[in-house]
Amino acid sequence: MRKRMRESTNESAVTRLRAAGLRPTRQRNELADLLFRDGHRHLTAETLHADAVSKGIRVSLATVYNTLHQFTNSGLLRQVMVDSTRSYFDTNVTEHQHFYYEEDGMLADIPGSEEIAVGNIPDAPEGTKVARVDVVVRLTRS
Repeated sequence: MRKRMRESTNESAVTRLRAAGLRPTRQRNELADLLFRDGHRHLTAETLHADAVSKGIRVSLATVYNTLHQFTNSGLLRQVMVDSTRSYFDTNVTEHQHFYYEEDGMLADIPGSEEIAVGNIPDAPEGTKVARVDVVVRLTRS
């Protein structure tokens, strides 16, 4: 039963990878399974690496970083930079904005953020276009 459930989850990961134009290697498949099994999540590469290691998956941190960037470039993930040293990978690729809890280092979706309007966006330089605008609202305890 457990093996059958694992195979069915991996089948879903394989389908997702192929639909994104990625070859479903063993490591991509295992990381996709970890990323997408529990609904929408915000993860750092270090968090995903620790999760993989705790599940007995042999993968280097460099491979996790490379895989997360491949998934982002193929549209499976959205990268959210909170500062110059920390970025999160979001499994929810729809347009939405985030709260960042500075003391906890936690990123969370802002409910109803698809209705947030960002005004006065400058015109993009010639030959370019604005791909998206990310709003990260930083929170501290009062």
